[in-house]
Amino acid sequence: MKKTVKPKEKGSVIVLVMIAMVLLFVVGGGLLSIGLQSRLRAIRTTSEIQARCAVDSALVEAVFEMNEKLETVPWDDTFLPVATGKSLPGCEATYSYTVTGDIDSGYYVNAVGVSGNSIRRITAGLKLKSPFEAAIFGEKSIVMKNSALVNWYNYRVGEKDLQIGTNSTDAGAIQLGNGVTVNGDIVVGAGSDPDVVIDGTWATITGDTYSMTEFYESPSVTVPQQLQVLPSGGTITNNTTITGPGKYDGINLGNSKLITIDGPVSLYIVGDIILKNSAELQVVDAVMNPDAYLTLYLGGEVEVKNSGNINNLSEDASKFQLYGLDSCQSIVLKNSSDFHGTIYAPNADVEMRNSADFYGAVIAESFVQHNSAEFNYDASLRDVDTTDWGVYFIVENWSEE
Repeated sequence: MKKTVKPKEKGSVIVLVMIAMVLLFVVGGGLLSIGLQSRLRAIRTTSEIQARCAVDSALVEAVFEMNEKLETVPWDDTFLPVATGKSLPGCEATYSYTVTGDIDSGYYVNAVGVSGNSIRRITAGLKLKSPFEAAIFGEKSIVMKNSALVNWYNYRVGEKDLQIGTNSTDAGAIQLGNGVTVNGDIVVGAGSDPDVVIDGTWATITGDTYSMTEFYESPSVTVPQQLQVLPSGGTITNNTTITGPGKYDGINLGNSKLITIDGPVSLYIVGDIILKNSAELQVVDAVMNPDAYLTLYLGGEVEVKNSGNINNLSEDASKFQLYGLDSCQSIVLKNSSDFHGTIYAPNADVEMRNSADFYGAVIAESFVQHNSAEFNYDASLRDVDTTDWGVYFIVENWSEE
């Protein structure tokens, strides 16, 4: 018998093959579409990231240029930093920025980052930051003995709280004795645990405790050139009145001797300052001379012995400012009356040994306050000008489009 082939079966195979081919085309087309969309999304995402990096770079550069301008004295905001179409290294993005404003109304940065079709814009407000933003900052440690009080004055409603702090991450770097009260916040080294760094079981802290997001850098002090080039007046040992700038090898006042500061005075003391019993370094009050102040650049140590005194009669902390150079290692105050002033000595160990109260601010390597004395932070020290030492611009607020 002859085998018969049904034509219908042959046609069915062709149909199945065609269906399979169509399915493969559909699936393949879908995969190609997904790949294309993913590629486009990747391009857009990359472009957006580059634009964001570009606008961030614009803001960073604008702040840097503003701080560079502070090095030029006197300050002049006639020509403020500007840049147009600068390339961001490593990619095709560009950025531009302009700085506008003045010292009275504030300064603002308008920055733009562009990459392909992606555009990012930032508007940021700048402010001058004081080196005395904190009441007490001890690079390595802060010790407050029993019953000491840290408080503040001259602050505005809604102002950022008083703050003391350290860069240290060591256990017990901040020691608060029995009955100590800190009327504000305490900050500790970046990434550390405040409960470990702060040893204050029997102390009262009214604010928050937290770690900083980055290391706080205290820049070194440089003596102004106009003081460096002055001839030295030797070492002051007897009663004298100073009314203008000067340079001296040191100050070594015997018992009951007096130095009177009666004018706008800046001094460079190359060596040590020693005030023996009842000796006094005095800044006259505002009634006697409203222009009197003392800015002191110190290369050596300070020792104020029992009943000795650094006496700022104006009681304005900004009228006595002590800046310790890198060689300044120790400042010991046994003041017989309240101390009004600021101490910026990032390499020095600062000690307040008597129960006289402190009004102002301290930046040091370490700070120790003995007995039951009060430390009163003058919040007006945060209000600074371009002529003040150690100030720099920071971003106070910003918005992004």
